Amino acid sequence: MHRLLFGVMVAAVTLMSAAINPSFAARPNFVIILADDLGYADLSCYGNDRYQTPHLDQLAREGLKFTDFHSNGTVCSPTRAAFMTGRYQQRCGIDEVITADPKAGKRDRLGMPDAELTLAELLQTAGYKTGIMGKWHLGYTPQFNPIRHGFDVFRGYVSGNVDFHSHIDQANFADWWYNADLHPEVGYSTHLITQHAVHFIEQNADRPFCLYVAHEAPHYPYQGPADPVVRGPNASKPHSNPVVIQRAYREMVQEMDKGVGQIMKTLKAQNLEEDTLVFFFSDNGGTREANNGGLRGFKGSVWEGGHRVPAIARWTGQIPAGSVTNATAMGMDLLPTLLDLGSIAPPTDLHLDGISLKGALMDQAPLPERTLFWGFNGRYAVRHGNWKLISNSRSTATSNNRKADTEPVIALFDLSQDISETTDMATQKAELTTQLQQQLQQWQKSVAQDRR
Repeated sequence: MHRLLFGVMVAAVTLMSAAINPSFAARPNFVIILADDLGYADLSCYGNDRYQTPHLDQLAREGLKFTDFHSNGTVCSPTRAAFMTGRYQQRCGIDEVITADPKAGKRDRLGMPDAELTLAELLQTAGYKTGIMGKWHLGYTPQFNPIRHGFDVFRGYVSGNVDFHSHIDQANFADWWYNADLHPEVGYSTHLITQHAVHFIEQNADRPFCLYVAHEAPHYPYQGPADPVVRGPNASKPHSNPVVIQRAYREMVQEMDKGVGQIMKTLKAQNLEEDTLVFFFSDNGGTREANNGGLRGFKGSVWEGGHRVPAIARWTGQIPAGSVTNATAMGMDLLPTLLDLGSIAPPTDLHLDGISLKGALMDQAPLPERTLFWGFNGRYAVRHGNWKLISNSRSTATSNNRKADTEPVIALFDLSQDISETTDMATQKAELTTQLQQQLQQWQKSVAQDRR
C-alpha cells in the first residue's frame, strides 16, 4: 500500500509539473555502471601499470575521480541492496551473499523485500524509463525479479555469477533472463550486457531514463572472450595456473572497459552527453587476483581493501573535467544523489542513510560530517573523519578461505597517516575508541530494529 500510494502521488505531481514547467521533461538521464570485484587500483587511472583501461581513464579525465569512495558491503548482494535502497543493507535483511544453492535453504526466501522502495521504483514513478542489464543478485525467485522492483527492462542474470559463455550459474542452473522469463542468448556475458545497454539508450533517447549496467567482470570464473566454457555440457576445468588466471583477469577488465567506451560513444551519437550523468564504481574490493593498490585486505574483509573502490562520475557541462575529490562517499549515497539531481522528493517517511553528493559532484564541496559503518560475517568497521575502528568477533581468512590475515578484536587507525591500516592507535586514543564502539552498538541496534 505504501508503494502504491507513493506511485499515485508522484504520478500526479509529475503531470502537474510537466504542465507548469515544460523543461521538467528535460530531467537528466542516469547511467550507473557497476563492476564486480574490481580492485581499487585495477584501472590505469588509479595507478595500475600492468595494463591499460583507456575508456575508463577518459571517463576520469572528462569527469570526477573519487579517492575515498566505498561500497556498502564487502561482498556482492549487500552492496547492491544498499545502492538500490539508499539505506544500509542490514535494514532490508540482505547483509550476506544470496546463494544460488537450494541446499542452503535461502534461495527461495531471501531477496529484496516488497516493503523496500528501490531507486528504480522512485525514478519509474517519476516518469523515468528504467533498465538493468547484467547482474541482479537480489533474489532468485519470481517475486524478487528486477521487474517487480521498478525496472521496465531486465536482460541478464539473477545469481552471483555465471559462466561467461554458457550462462550457467554456480549451482548448475541456466541463468540468463529477459524480464521474468529465462531467455538463453549466445555470447560472452560482458559483450551481451554492453549490447543491451547500447540498445536501451538508443530506444529511450527521447525520454528521461535510468540505465543500470551491472557487469560480471572481473568476478570468477576467470574467462576471457576466447577461453573455454567451464560450466554445463562439455565443460573444461577452470584455470588453475596463476599466470593464465592473470591473463584472463586482464582481458575481463579490458573487455568491460571497451564496453564503457561503446556506451559513451552511443551517448555521444544520441546527443545525450550533456543530459546524462554516468557513474562508475565497484561492488566491493578486489580478490587476491586483483590490484588493491597497497590497501590491507580483500573482498569479504572490513579492511580498506574490502570496500574502498574506484569511482568515477562524468556529466559533460556539469561536472568539471579532470577534477578529483577526497570526499568520503558510499554506494548508498547514489539514490539520494540521483533523486536530488532529478528534482524528485522521496516520501517524507522514507528513512535514508545515504546523502546527496550533488555538491561534491558539481563543485567538489565538502560533505557533512557523519559516521559510517560496515558489517559482514561478524566483522565491523566504523569510520568518522579519518579515524576507523575495526571490531571483530571472528578471526578467519579474509577472502576465499585462503591465508588468514590476523584480525585484532578491536583496533583503531588514522587513515590520513596510515591508509594500509598497519599501526593500531586504540591504546593511545582510548576515549575515541570507546566512543566509536558505542556508536557501533547504537547503529547495530538501529538496523536490527528496522530489519525487514
